[in-house]
Amino acid sequence: PPPAPAPPPPPAAIMCSVDKMLIKGIRSFSPDNEHAIIFPKPLTLIVGRNGAGKTTVIECLKMATTGELPPSARAGQAFIHDPKVADVTEVKAQIKLRFRDVRKQPCVVTRSFQLTQKSGGKLEKKDLDQVIQTLDPATGEKVSVSRKCADINSTVPDMMGVSKAILENVVFVHQEDSNWPLGEAATLKKKFDEIFSATKYTKALEHISKLKKEQAASIKDYRAAVETLRVQKDHAVKLRLRHEENSSKAAAL
Repeated sequence: PPPAPAPPPPPAAIMCSVDKMLIKGIRSFSPDNEHAIIFPKPLTLIVGRNGAGKTTVIECLKMATTGELPPSARAGQAFIHDPKVADVTEVKAQIKLRFRDVRKQPCVVTRSFQLTQKSGGKLEKKDLDQVIQTLDPATGEKVSVSRKCADINSTVPDMMGVSKAILENVVFVHQEDSNWPLGEAATLKKKFDEIFSATKYTKALEHISKLKKEQAASIKDYRAAVETLRVQKDHAVKLRLRHEENSSKAAAL
């Protein structure tokens, strides 16, 4: 007999990909930098001497996708290029990341910041624009959504098909936080709950348990009301029979 036909190949995994990123005014990157970092496929190796900005690239990927600052960033003041180094009173920084979402559509997320040196040497960080730019599949036109219309920190992970917890703790984890699996039990449990979405599952179980208790209380109240109505009905039947009996006796008299 002829050999059986080979089974069809499994469908290709739907994954997002990072294309390139432009960093301006972050850490050691100049505010005037115009050279985008291109991420070749299937593998990108980041090589450089100490202080060249290798870790900054990972920090910016994490910031662009999740909006989270790296550790020891002092609320962002140590994350943006120091105005003193640039010999200015104000530095404007920007991270622009181009990636392809799970539908393989090109998307661009842009996050802009500003660091100002106040009198007395105090630094003040301010978040400026945060925008996601996509293409309308019907018309092909560019569509921009700002943080005023959407939660950028939640929207970008959804577009990439990866949870924010995985991006923070696995994909773009900072080297200072990379040993979190060796941390305390409570912290470790919290992170694993976030990564595997166990928190949502637990909240769902709690909500179901709450609804069950509420329904049980309602059923108990309804049963009590039904019992009261049954007693009242039996009493009414007895009164009616007594009334009919007395009416018959009165008629006989």
